[in-house]
Amino acid sequence: MSTSMEDVEKFLDGNPAFVQSYFNKKLSAATVASASGMPESQVDFDLFQELGQVEEAHVLFDLIKDMQESINMEKVVFKILQRISALIHADRCSLFMYRQRNGVAELATRLFNVTPDSVLEDCIVQPDSEIVYPLDLGIVGNVALTKKTVNIQDVSKSEHFSSFVDDLTEYKTRSILASPIQNGKDMVAVIMALNKTTGPHFTAEDEDLFLKYLKVASLNLKIFHLSYLHNCETRKGQLLLWSANKCFEELTDIERQFHKALYTVRAYLNCDRYSVGLLDMTKDKEFFDIWPVLMGEQPPYSGPVTPDGREVIFYKVIDYILHGKEDIKVIPNPTPDHWVLASGLPTYVAETGLICNLMNATSEEMFKFQTEPMDASGWTIKNVLCLPIVNKMEEIVGVATFYNRKDGKPFDEQDEDLMEALTQFLGWSALNTDTYDKMYKLENKKEIAQNMVLYHVKCRDDEIQKILKTREVFDREPCDCDEDELTQILKKELPGPKKFEIYEWRFSDLDCTELELVKCGLQMYYEVGVVKKFQVPQEVLVRFMYSVSKGYRKITYHNWRHGFNVGQTMFCLLTTGLLKRYYTDLEVMAMITAGFLHDIDHRGTNNLYQVKSGNPLAKLHGSSVMERHHLEFGKFLLEDESLNIYQNLHKRQIEHVLHLTDIAIIATDLALYFKKRTMFQKIVDLSKTYEDEKKWVEFMSLETTRKEIVMAMMMTACDLSVVTKPWEVQSKVALLVAAEFWEQGDLEKIVLEQQPIPMMDRNKAAELPKLQCGFIDFVCTFVYKEFSRFHPTITPMLDGLLNNRKEWKARQEEYEANIKVLESAAPGGNNPSGGSGSKTCTVC
Repeated sequence: MSTSMEDVEKFLDGNPAFVQSYFNKKLSAATVASASGMPESQVDFDLFQELGQVEEAHVLFDLIKDMQESINMEKVVFKILQRISALIHADRCSLFMYRQRNGVAELATRLFNVTPDSVLEDCIVQPDSEIVYPLDLGIVGNVALTKKTVNIQDVSKSEHFSSFVDDLTEYKTRSILASPIQNGKDMVAVIMALNKTTGPHFTAEDEDLFLKYLKVASLNLKIFHLSYLHNCETRKGQLLLWSANKCFEELTDIERQFHKALYTVRAYLNCDRYSVGLLDMTKDKEFFDIWPVLMGEQPPYSGPVTPDGREVIFYKVIDYILHGKEDIKVIPNPTPDHWVLASGLPTYVAETGLICNLMNATSEEMFKFQTEPMDASGWTIKNVLCLPIVNKMEEIVGVATFYNRKDGKPFDEQDEDLMEALTQFLGWSALNTDTYDKMYKLENKKEIAQNMVLYHVKCRDDEIQKILKTREVFDREPCDCDEDELTQILKKELPGPKKFEIYEWRFSDLDCTELELVKCGLQMYYEVGVVKKFQVPQEVLVRFMYSVSKGYRKITYHNWRHGFNVGQTMFCLLTTGLLKRYYTDLEVMAMITAGFLHDIDHRGTNNLYQVKSGNPLAKLHGSSVMERHHLEFGKFLLEDESLNIYQNLHKRQIEHVLHLTDIAIIATDLALYFKKRTMFQKIVDLSKTYEDEKKWVEFMSLETTRKEIVMAMMMTACDLSVVTKPWEVQSKVALLVAAEFWEQGDLEKIVLEQQPIPMMDRNKAAELPKLQCGFIDFVCTFVYKEFSRFHPTITPMLDGLLNNRKEWKARQEEYEANIKVLESAAPGGNNPSGGSGSKTCTVC
């Protein structure tokens, strides 16, 4: 009876107990050796029997369990390499980790010569014993470069094989099976098996089994790689967060800024020690340093220079010690032989701007690192990472050097990125200190400029004697006299209220000297009774008024005479016009002072010209450019103790006075006049609803906003008051105003290369009467009409305005009649109003 193969398989499948008994009885080392072709002495029968009894799924389950229970990547991969070595009969297996240093990729041994019988501790390669493969060297380097699995049956026939490791380890490589481990497109590692022990080379079945188990190893290595990257990013985030926190805490000094930031982030740097060398930022030498070189007494500098041409000079080194007991050492003006600089690496980085990552730094020939211990703890230099600190101007401001990664491994690409992020941030944050330094210098320049201005504007001791003649009367300086003695002198020197008619609407400064105007201004303060009430030092008051007069420039119209006229009109509105009854004495004092100050340091050109010409004032003040400048200049004078007429007021009073001054001076901008007209008109209308004048005054005195609106309109009325003066005064002053406008028109033609508006074009001077009538109708009439309705005592200003309009209108009609005569006499001729003068306008 014959038995077929199918009958045997059917019997074995139906009798598993018999199969197990027969297998155990017949299987021996000799049988395995005969079947596999291996010498019997090399057969590990126990392991073979175990592998034969355990299904492959159980093996993989054990590996996954190891991965889950062990966080040590080397331990898990070591077990996998042991199993791979046994399964494919490889003589040994190795793990090479991928990394980058100085932008160059390389492979370094992590597990080396793993066999089924190896011990983990013997296979882990210590950082100082690593074998490093550049990617252009050896088969393993080529695997990382091409990212492809290779099965080299005979390495002697491979063009990529390098024998330097064989020479180093006295080993003979015959065949290689190697595969890359990748995380996406990123290289992580290369696993390599050497020399099949049961045959001449690894077979296709071996390769399949190798790759199958490598999937498990790949999973473990990917987890390790992602965990490492996550840790690096976390460190980077914490490092930048804390360094930013400290950088913005310290804005005044780059040394303190760097020190605070670097000390705070020390826990995230993962190194034993680091130092920062700060570079001298001086580019240009002083002439006395250049002369010896030019005279041949001293050789020219031939040492290293930074990329922007500065000599490499470290003016300070800060050394941070993190190993053992933490310590910080600051070395000002370090010598070249100081251990931080003696190697030459910081100087090289400062010169080239390159990042240098050195493994086994003491063996480097280019740099001379100290091989002996640096201190009593026995600490020595092993690995070094050195980076430039570059600011926003791409200037190297310092060099940071990091020593010895804490785990003993060389600094890698992630460390480079981390440290570079820190140094870049520090470099960019140097902009804060640079900006602060520039601001500090600008503040100093501003103070110097203000001192210079104050020197020329402030009333000198010899000038005050023109009014306070203490030397002549008492043979003493004003500061040595008491207030009664100063009052005695001022009673004789001040003109009194009647001599120059300071209470009159018709007041004219044309017959007064500028010194007499100063005296008249002083008289006004005494007339309203604020000098004694607010304890204004009389010497201070005199110096203040004299300094205000000097603060006005010697220009055609907006000079001290105009400033005084505005102050006098404010005084007249408050007293003669009876508007004082709504305001406190302190407010009256503030309003008169604002009138005197309102155009101080006027340049003879308007706001629009400041903007068009790009004047710094226009850049400093967004709106009401000149008015804000006058206000700042006035406050600047009041800040000087010898000129501060408000020095004996308490804080609340000073705040109130300055608030009113702000409103009063800014209100002189005619661009704001049209915004406040309607509000003022409503106040006037409201006043007419009160039959009891006393109740209206009580109501108005408590209405802060309405009082401010009235004050603002009073400032406009004062600023335009020249149009209300008697005709003989108005006609002369109007020509001064026009002359100043024409001067601006000339500037617009020359500087801005623009055609000025008719009012500022001297070629259209003959149109002045027409322009004056238009200005009176469009701007001025409303102001004085409403004030006359508000307080009939102010009616003389409206009468003066209307009289002047009649005069201007008559001259306008005369001009137009003359134009018609000329046109009829010379038809088709040239424009009769052309040229710089006027043959038709009687005023011009």
